[in-house]
Amino acid sequence: MLEIVQAGGWLMVPIIASSVIAVAIVLERLWTLQTKRVIPGTLTNQVWDLVQKNELDAQRIQLVHSSSPLGQMLATGLAYRHAPRDVLKEAIEDSGRHVVHDLERYLNPLGTIAAISPLLGLLGTVSGMIRAFTAITTQGVGNPAILAGGISEALITTAAGLAVAIPSLIAYRFLRGRVDGLVIQIEKEAIRFIEALLQHQRAGVFGVSDEAAKPLKRRA
Repeated sequence: MLEIVQAGGWLMVPIIASSVIAVAIVLERLWTLQTKRVIPGTLTNQVWDLVQKNELDAQRIQLVHSSSPLGQMLATGLAYRHAPRDVLKEAIEDSGRHVVHDLERYLNPLGTIAAISPLLGLLGTVSGMIRAFTAITTQGVGNPAILAGGISEALITTAAGLAVAIPSLIAYRFLRGRVDGLVIQIEKEAIRFIEALLQHQRAGVFGVSDEAAKPLKRRA
């Protein structure tokens, strides 16, 4: 393996570095984007219980905010629960943008790796062919061994670049789709919660009736 890396030339260094970074990003995102970490199954009901018992305070809202991406959305709704609907909607949308940004963290570097890896391989191909033609120019074609270094560099870097790019692109597309799906679930859950909260705000009651709680009992 070491001989193959050495034969690939100096361009194998950024290609290998890209592969290590890509693996690290994929593993970190797979761990972070677990559904139970992004959308805890009991979080909405736990927050709703606090609303029912009128036990909301700044500390509890902060705990909800730090619990998960869904918690960030719910905490924003709780913090602005007495604000006009337009203000509340704007606050939720702003919180949603922050949540999406956090969920998409490191995906752009992964996409960049998927894009540049084959280009690095192509650069290695060009470099190897230049070496090969330089050898032909200076020493002729009588000794095929002279060409071996340049040709091997061209082939190895091309294969290495594609070997990094293809899995990286697959992982990028998969993780991007996973983020999109989680964002939709978060939005649905947050909207259901906020609509129920607004209903009680309009009624002038901070407690929770069974009718308004119906949209939230799906996850009970």
